Amino acid sequence: MNKRALGGRFEELAADHLIKAGLVILERNYRCRIGEIDLIARDEAGTIVFAEVKYRKSASFGQPYEAVDLRKRKTICRVADHYRLCHGGLKGHDFRFDVISILGEELTWFQNAFPYML
Repeated sequence: MNKRALGGRFEELAADHLIKAGLVILERNYRCRIGEIDLIARDEAGTIVFAEVKYRKSASFGQPYEAVDLRKRKTICRVADHYRLCHGGLKGHDFRFDVISILGEELTWFQNAFPYML
């Protein structure tokens, strides 16, 4: 299985986890010229959730969530800005940035994993 297919499999697993937790998936793999966000969802309170999914087979190179470094966080925030501008109906909605870390078969969901940054 190639990396793209493997990533898609774990993004699907993460999306299923969010759905079971009561979130509604709005977008999968939202792309613009700035970058990409794996999942965009809305929780029961109406908060827009921008989620990055990271998978690693083992922890030999660190935990999956550690790959969401400062540079990646800034990119996610900029893509989120693009999404929010293109979807004007989201004005007034709260939003947050989550990371879904999958190590082997263990999924950990970090809600509000990092703050908005420019």
